[in-house]
Amino acid sequence: MHPVPPPLRQRAIPIIVTLLCVAAASLLVAGMSGSIAVAPAELPDAVAQVLRGRPESLAASLVELRAGRALMAFVTGGALALAGVMMQALLRNPLADPYVLGISAGASVGALFALLMMCAAATVDGAAMAGAVTIALLLYLLARRDMRSGVAVEGGTSMLLLTGTIMQSASMALVTLMLSIAPEGRLRSMVFWMIGDLAGAPLRILPWIVLAAALVYALRNARAMNMLALHAEAAATLGVRVGAVRKGLFFVSAVLTASAVTSAGAIGFVGLIVPHACRFAFGPDHRVLIPAAVLGGGSLLVLCDTVARTVVAPTQLPVGAITALIGAPVFLYQLHRMHK
Repeated sequence: MHPVPPPLRQRAIPIIVTLLCVAAASLLVAGMSGSIAVAPAELPDAVAQVLRGRPESLAASLVELRAGRALMAFVTGGALALAGVMMQALLRNPLADPYVLGISAGASVGALFALLMMCAAATVDGAAMAGAVTIALLLYLLARRDMRSGVAVEGGTSMLLLTGTIMQSASMALVTLMLSIAPEGRLRSMVFWMIGDLAGAPLRILPWIVLAAALVYALRNARAMNMLALHAEAAATLGVRVGAVRKGLFFVSAVLTASAVTSAGAIGFVGLIVPHACRFAFGPDHRVLIPAAVLGGGSLLVLCDTVARTVVAPTQLPVGAITALIGAPVFLYQLHRMHK
């Protein structure tokens, strides 16, 4: 006989508490690490000064400078991981990630055009968001029949996925064209934005609001996501409003992707490997998988960004290159495990 699994609450609490501790540890490591390190003995007093809003010592000033970047890395990683979970449930495809539908490429077109026109940073963010929203709306208009019916083709490849692939290719063609005509003085910032970089990301409240709202939506629909992932053909007979859930997953994951790309550029692999790793470690139940992926994705990107700005300090590397170097072998290992 198979052992009876423990209740959800009994399984979820240790997992979430452990991942919260990992997240806190990653933020502390980010605050201590850099071209000038902060000693562990100085950290408590430095954090206390920052919380009081009066950083007086050098250690407190360094922690305050690094805290904003670390928090933006965390919210970006959490948004990408949550978008990956939702995309994989929507498309029933384990290879789906936040960038599979071309929304990030649309954001890249908008941001690179603004950079090419030498616009201000706020205009670049607005152009990136506008590009992402435009692609999302086009995707919905072109694949709305598939979204309403909730019918998925064998292997999880639907009209939405095919349309997204085409939009991705068209957007990347525009990106290549802009890079080819850009002046040399603008190329470095454009390439860093394409790879993903948190160096110039200011601490903002909007990405946190987007992540919190998306997390609430995902948790409220976790049971429906379980049904879609395991019993898509019979989900409607089990009481799931398939069309409404699919449209909700699409729009919420699109907004998450647009928010993440606008904040830090196109950072790959986080939305692909973190949901897989959490699924392998904690199981496929979305009621546990969703918060685990948010905490795991945030912690991973904080640590990757810490490596990016310290490994060859004072020179800073694009964090997207670090996530790709870590993500590619990890994902190949996960595929090997899955095949076995």
